[in-house]
Amino acid sequence: MVAVQLDPRALVPRRRRAATLTIEPDPDPRGELTLMLNTTRYANAVRFAAHAHAGQVRKGTTIPYVVHPLAVSALVVEFAGDEDHAIAGLLHDVVEDCGVSLLTLSDRFGTRVAAIVEGCTDGAPDAHGVKAPWRERKERYLAHLEEEPQDTLLVSACDKLHNARAIVSDIRLVGDEVFGRFSANRDEVIWYYRSLAGVFGRRLDHPALITILTYEIANMWDYGIPKGAAPF
Repeated sequence: MVAVQLDPRALVPRRRRAATLTIEPDPDPRGELTLMLNTTRYANAVRFAAHAHAGQVRKGTTIPYVVHPLAVSALVVEFAGDEDHAIAGLLHDVVEDCGVSLLTLSDRFGTRVAAIVEGCTDGAPDAHGVKAPWRERKERYLAHLEEEPQDTLLVSACDKLHNARAIVSDIRLVGDEVFGRFSANRDEVIWYYRSLAGVFGRRLDHPALITILTYEIANMWDYGIPKGAAPF
């Protein structure tokens, strides 16, 4: 595996020159990351997630829902998660949104993966398929994160990072209309993400991930807020 970086000077339009390539040392010389993502176990988790989320789309879009867990899993790997973390990223919504049991996950992918997924679940439906009210679920989940181990916090933070990026992207396209997709208004959604940033900032042992997540949440806050108002 070889990392290739484009020399920024090659992007200056008036300087008609060939792009200069800098070859950097391979960040994964033993191929551990490549091997991890090519295991049969990880491939089975991709298939499991695709099957579980078949027919589902992201709120207010036509984007297949499985794109989200795939992106979360990629972020988990980017932020140095191991194979269990990456698989939990793929499966983090299957209990809450697909009716898959934790026992099934434990049997198929191990107790650690099942425990992480359980920790990332903010409110599975009851026997009648009904979830608790939005605010109640979110307050309970915030309190729950205060007690969760680093395994869960890593995957949950990557989940919230991808969601925050998607919200900010959609705000740029359609404005505050994006908040109509939620079971909560704009202020409540921003309250929730600011609260998440606070919990992860106190508890997650991953400064880079916290910094990026906080930045995206600040972007969410910035739209429509008077200049100079503090987001946190």
